[in-house]
Amino acid sequence: MKLEQILFTQGFGTRRVCAGLVDCGAVRVGGQVVDDPSADFDTAGLVFEVDGREWPFRQPALVMLHKPAGYECSQKPRHHPSVMSLLPPPLRTRGVQPVGRLDEDTTGLLLFTDDGKLIHRLTSPKHHVPKVYEATTKHPVDEATVQRLLAGVVLDDDPQPVRALQAECTGPNALRLVLAEGKYHQVKRMVAAAGNRVEALHRSAFGALTLPADLAPGRWCWVEPEAIFAGA
Repeated sequence: MKLEQILFTQGFGTRRVCAGLVDCGAVRVGGQVVDDPSADFDTAGLVFEVDGREWPFRQPALVMLHKPAGYECSQKPRHHPSVMSLLPPPLRTRGVQPVGRLDEDTTGLLLFTDDGKLIHRLTSPKHHVPKVYEATTKHPVDEATVQRLLAGVVLDDDPQPVRALQAECTGPNALRLVLAEGKYHQVKRMVAAAGNRVEALHRSAFGALTLPADLAPGRWCWVEPEAIFAGA
């Protein structure tokens, strides 16, 4: 693929802008400046630099963000900054979207991709991709609460009981839930229906992915799509 096209597919601007980046010596491949926009490269395993920043070729793009509190999962946020502002411009330019949503006060693992089919596979209830949530509750968690969540609670917009795949008490006021659905405010509403209240919420895992301990809030990293379904 021509270098100009590589930069374009990776979100570095229009074709003219990408050609200009190459012409002005801003692009390096293998540590060497490449100033020919038409230079051909094999994209398999390709890593290049733009203005000194290393960038791997990814098609499609899939990244994991450690979402901090106080950010909205929206392109047009109302009250808080958008999570999109935490990603670098090339990812935003190429059109990555959040895979599902986390409330503005919820923290943890949030995926982004520009692959529509992957978004559908990860968010459709038919595929039952599990997500793990760590909830801090207002009142102490007892075994009766855990059993209600496992047996199923009824939410106000659906007469069918909604069940947790797994539920366990992890502290006096702490609860871990594993869900396969993604209903609006689901964890908070389920806990409320079970007689308690969520005071803080954190998503620690999505599919086979676990939020790395060294990924600080507000930081992101690349993810291989197959890693989500490892062991599935």
